[in-house]
Amino acid sequence: MEHFTPVSGLLGGAMIGLAASALLLLDGRIAGISGILGGSLEGSKDDRLWRIFFLIGLVVGPWLVTAVRGWPPEIVIQAPLLILVVAGVLVGFGTRLGKGCTSGHGVCGVARASPRSIVATVVFFLAAAITVFVTRHILGA
Repeated sequence: MEHFTPVSGLLGGAMIGLAASALLLLDGRIAGISGILGGSLEGSKDDRLWRIFFLIGLVVGPWLVTAVRGWPPEIVIQAPLLILVVAGVLVGFGTRLGKGCTSGHGVCGVARASPRSIVATVVFFLAAAITVFVTRHILGA
């Protein structure tokens, strides 16, 4: 395992859990990013504002961490642009097919013991494990 950082992982996980819990407790909504994004594009004007601010926070958050740390995290993407585009389209398709994303199902749904979310999360993880196995061990990428 490379770059194992348990402290930042635990801190990040706790922050995600707190944000998801706060949204559920304060507004009764699930913190599923795909649903929040979709609602910001097609929801009513009143409903759109909080969604847009939530999405802005996802972008601004890493900038704040960089400002506090003093340097940005090193991000290395070793896949060609075409692969990234195809992967993004497949993730979007899977999100629609599964009626939610890993944040909505994996973080919020599993915490609520939703059977549909538990099954969806198992499928997400299996698909990810198979993808990594195929790309690294069969295709040799």
